[in-house]
Amino acid sequence: MAKTDITPEGMEAQTQQEAPKAAAQPAAKKIDSKIPEGPLAEKWTHYKSHQKLVNPANKRRLDVIVVGTGLAGASAAASLGEMGFNVLSFCIQDSPRRAHSIAAQGGINAAKNYQNDGDSVYRLFYDTIKGGDYRAREANVYRLAEVSNSIIDQCVAQGVPFAREYGGLLDNRSFGGAQVSRTFYAKGQTGQQLLLGAYSALSRQVKKGTVKLFPRHEMLDLVIIDGRARGIIARNLITGKIERYAAHAVVIATGGYGRTFFLSTNAMGSNGSAAIQCYKKGAYFANPAFAQIHPTCIPVHGEFQSKLTLMSESLRNDGRIWVPKKKEDAEAIRAGKLKPTDIKEEDRDYYLERRYPAFGNLVPRDVASRAAKERCDAGYGIGSTGLAVYLDFASAIERLGEDVVRARYGNLFQMYEKIVDDDPYKTPMMIYPAIHYTMGGIWVDYELSTSIPGLFAIGEANFSDHGANRLGASALMQGLADGYFVLPYTIQNYLSDQITVPRFSTSLPEFVQAEKDVNARIAKLMSIKGKRSVDSIHKELGLIMWEYVGMGRTKEGLETALEKIKEVKKEFWTNVRIPGEPNSLNVELEKALRLADFIEIGRLMALDALNRNESCGGHFREEFQTPDGEALRQDDKYMYVSCWEYQGEDKDPVMYKEELKYEAIKVQQRNYKQ
Repeated sequence: MAKTDITPEGMEAQTQQEAPKAAAQPAAKKIDSKIPEGPLAEKWTHYKSHQKLVNPANKRRLDVIVVGTGLAGASAAASLGEMGFNVLSFCIQDSPRRAHSIAAQGGINAAKNYQNDGDSVYRLFYDTIKGGDYRAREANVYRLAEVSNSIIDQCVAQGVPFAREYGGLLDNRSFGGAQVSRTFYAKGQTGQQLLLGAYSALSRQVKKGTVKLFPRHEMLDLVIIDGRARGIIARNLITGKIERYAAHAVVIATGGYGRTFFLSTNAMGSNGSAAIQCYKKGAYFANPAFAQIHPTCIPVHGEFQSKLTLMSESLRNDGRIWVPKKKEDAEAIRAGKLKPTDIKEEDRDYYLERRYPAFGNLVPRDVASRAAKERCDAGYGIGSTGLAVYLDFASAIERLGEDVVRARYGNLFQMYEKIVDDDPYKTPMMIYPAIHYTMGGIWVDYELSTSIPGLFAIGEANFSDHGANRLGASALMQGLADGYFVLPYTIQNYLSDQITVPRFSTSLPEFVQAEKDVNARIAKLMSIKGKRSVDSIHKELGLIMWEYVGMGRTKEGLETALEKIKEVKKEFWTNVRIPGEPNSLNVELEKALRLADFIEIGRLMALDALNRNESCGGHFREEFQTPDGEALRQDDKYMYVSCWEYQGEDKDPVMYKEELKYEAIKVQQRNYKQ
């Protein structure tokens, strides 16, 4: 096994004016990333050939907790149940069918190369590494590309209704960051259909009795016994009861932390609480600053919004993005004096096609988002706020016919019309970037194991596969890869020496103490009895995050964010008001517990962004850009995974570095112009 050192970040480059200094740092820690030896293309095969296994009779003696029932969690629980493990599956919703994975629209990547247009496992791997701006672990990404084809076969076998060509082959479309067609889709409902497939597999195991499902339960703490993860404390969201659950291993599959910004494309219930509780128990939190801004979202239309709506990136296949060339035309549109259809073709700036001729409208999300911001900041934005650009389908309708466009994107167009009250077949859509996905998360090694033995993290909950920017249609790929084809192998390597460990009693002192801590936290919140609602404070946090830790970051702005987040934290813990009682259904208490964790995540994001004096992917420091406004990396200083270790309440965390080494690819400045 090849070892990767995680070493403390040196403070010599920091000045008195930079971020608050991290805690006094111990000697370098040796962390084994568990990357197998051998050529890149053979590592996963080698691993599977030499891993330890658990025989079928012994699997029945082992319990595994899976927290979360989105694509990653549902597929993992179904797979582990099918293998014979006893699985406890925890769902924050009333049904796994309501997991946020259902909202994914555009598609899922795989290297099937049906079009014979030059795709391969290596090209998918390379595009993913490049799209992530060379900040992902090489071995993990290659494995993801390698198992991608099996995912499609699995989903077809489950009955997922992927689009098909006339001859019967599965259809593909292009997505940002690629020059081949490798994205499989089911109209604009790909996430929904994939989740239904995973849900059916999960339901089968529930019926067989290998999986026990706990709907409307939320994890509030991790229980550690003798240094290993052995259970969780959960709150029954219907009754308010605090409950204890024990297992031989715990899997976190609770998604990302984009709701830190309040307004995002994430579901209202999406949160980072499980990840933060693991972090507070010793799990490293990796690359928290890497948050993705999606370029094609319906713009903010009022101060009473609670979330934003995503319009699939697949629309950039046929839609062309533009703003007026003349500021006076943009001003007239904002004033309601002109319509977009009044702007002549020669007076339109198709700025992505102009700036990035090789990829055009299909540049990666971070590039497209920054380009939209630059145009709007320069005064060319449209809409009532000036914070929008056009996504126009007139040329596609003329070229292909409205029926073809309707067959590809009909449900998305319908959704847009219902929200905006405008017909996108006749008038260009208005879009603007919004927080969408978080590439950071719980640090995991090659086996998807965290720094706490027995604790695993999969899907968006971990940092693993996307580097500083995720390519479109890769989230569904990673979630299902982790759940169906990676974790079922790697968790056995851990559980193989646990078969003699008896089941744990939830009466053990560690469970008692963890429950006591949870109750104390709830009691403290309920006792504040301040004047402000949870949402009002969350909105305040969100505005700080968007202004200072959003698309454009500066040293000064990040320092301001840290001070303001500190003030928000004080305001929250002294002036929040939570009505009702804790021992019953209490949505405001749920939101308050999550907001307490969002505040911690916001601070981590700002600290990480301030530490990283470069621009890469979704992390754009305005001080570090090329003459033409592109991200400027500093590979000699920042080619690492930042791993933050909790040191205690109100204490600065310690940051360690996992150095990234690339053997199969040449690291270079991203270029989407040629």
